Amino acid sequence: MEKSKKSQLIEAAKMYYLYDYNQSKIAEKLNVSRPTVSRLLYRAKAEGIVEIKVNDTEEDSDQLAEIIQHRYNLKRVIVVDTPEEDDQRIKQYLGQQAADFLDSIIEDNEIIGVTWGTTMYQVAKELKPKKMNNVRIVQMKGGVSHSETNTHANEILYMFGQAFHTIPHHLPLPAIVDHVVVKQAMEADRYIKNILELGQKATIAMYTVGTVKTESLLFQLGYFKGEDTQLISEKSVGDISSRFFDGTGEICSKELNSRTVGIELSELRKKKYSILIAGGAHKLAGIRGALTGKYANVLVTDVHTAKELAKENKG
Repeated sequence: MEKSKKSQLIEAAKMYYLYDYNQSKIAEKLNVSRPTVSRLLYRAKAEGIVEIKVNDTEEDSDQLAEIIQHRYNLKRVIVVDTPEEDDQRIKQYLGQQAADFLDSIIEDNEIIGVTWGTTMYQVAKELKPKKMNNVRIVQMKGGVSHSETNTHANEILYMFGQAFHTIPHHLPLPAIVDHVVVKQAMEADRYIKNILELGQKATIAMYTVGTVKTESLLFQLGYFKGEDTQLISEKSVGDISSRFFDGTGEICSKELNSRTVGIELSELRKKKYSILIAGGAHKLAGIRGALTGKYANVLVTDVHTAKELAKENKG
């Protein structure tokens, strides 16, 4: 092939496959007709200048799931193939898979404990209505905040209730209070006590892990005093249900934990299904800490995070 012809094929292929130019723009750049561009692209593939490869990660995902499941002694690991490392897209994909998993395991008379936040909101949005008998939904941690930031707490409970044709049980309290005596007084109330006990009885718990960043949702809600923020930043890798833990899964501050309203992390270990739904590089340390602490027996995560968790196993 003449050098100029080959150069034209390469140039057309680069503009189309690497630079995302459409064929009309390529025709304008090369000063040729659009049908000519179509022929150039066809020849570029036929002559091996362009090789198109589709990566099927299903087998890779299954292998990663098996490694993580064995490493942390989990019932189930679901590794979701996400197209890119984008936080919002990851949450959407995880939400869909978590909702499908719940649909596959739920039985009559089940009690489902849920938390709030943007990840759980995506799970709730993906739920499909399913006729069940005597399923109950309970909020596992307080959802009232000191700011106008939306926790999606009410929407999540509503959508879970709609999906399983039941009236959800709200926990209308802050996640963290200023003083232990305030928490004790709240928990002495008969209604609140019943809600907390229902959370303990939950057979399925669904939750995510929060990050230790001031821009994360929990930090935007006005719960923390100055000394709280410093302590969390120094020791914590993440939180579940507003309870902060370190890399080994141990609670970071007993004082802060004593002011937190909702389910204790130790209760999550007792659930038939304790489902952690989390992904993204910024949540890796928190996920690892939660799994090391044995709070979850099911993990739903993205393929990028799964690869990092699997690398730890090789070490």
